[in-house]
Amino acid sequence: DMLPEIRSICMEELGLWMKLYSSAFLNDSNLKYLGWMMHDKVPDVRLKCVLGLQGLYSDPVLLPKLDLFTSRFKDRLISMTLDKDNDVEVQAMKLLVLISKSCEDVLTPDDYKQLLPFVYSSHRPLAAVTGELLFSRIVNAAAPASDLQGEMSEEEAQKQQTLARLKALLQFYQESELHEHVVYLVDSLWDCGGSLLKDWPTLTAALLQNSSSPSAGGGFTPAEQVVIVE
Repeated sequence: DMLPEIRSICMEELGLWMKLYSSAFLNDSNLKYLGWMMHDKVPDVRLKCVLGLQGLYSDPVLLPKLDLFTSRFKDRLISMTLDKDNDVEVQAMKLLVLISKSCEDVLTPDDYKQLLPFVYSSHRPLAAVTGELLFSRIVNAAAPASDLQGEMSEEEAQKQQTLARLKALLQFYQESELHEHVVYLVDSLWDCGGSLLKDWPTLTAALLQNSSSPSAGGGFTPAEQVVIVE
C-alpha cells in the first residue's frame, strides 16, 4: 500500500496472527513479507516487522518454523543495528539477542565481531542491549572446568567463576583496542552484569595477589590490573 500507516498496521497484525495462529499463518510464504518490509523506507514499518519477529523468536515452540527465514534474512537483521532510526536499531539488537539465546550457532564469530563493538555506542539503549549479548555469550561462557569445581568449596568455586568471567571481559576489552572507551563498556554492562562488576571483595583480593603468576593463582596480569583500577 502507498500509505505507510497501512503497511505498518499490516505488519503488526501479520506478526500477531503468526504467533497466535501459528498452524495456519506461520509459514515461509507469510514470513517473507516481514523480511521484505524490513527494507521499507519508513522506520515505523521496519520497527513493526522487528517487533513481530521478537514475538515469534521468543516462543521455543515456533523456532523450527523460522529456520529458513533466519538463514535468508539474518544479514538484513544484523545490518539493521546500523539503522538511522534509534528505535529500530535497538529493537533489531534485542531480536538478535533473542536469536543468539534460542538458536544455537546461528550467529557466527564474524557476526559477533560485527555486533559486539556496539557496547561502545554513545546511544545508551543500544549499548545496554549489546551488553546483554556480550554478557551472555562471552562472560557467562567463561567458567572453571567442572572437574576443578568439584575440588573447591562453594565460596572458592564462586570466586573462580567471577575471575574467569572478568578475565573474559578484560580480554574482549583489550582486543577491541578502544582503551579510551572503558567507561562506555562498564556502563553497557551495568544493568545485566552489575553484580559481577561490583564484586569488590573478589576484585580486591585478586588485585592484591602476586601478579607474576596470574594463571596459577587466579590473579590479574599487570595490564589487566591497570584496566580494573581504571
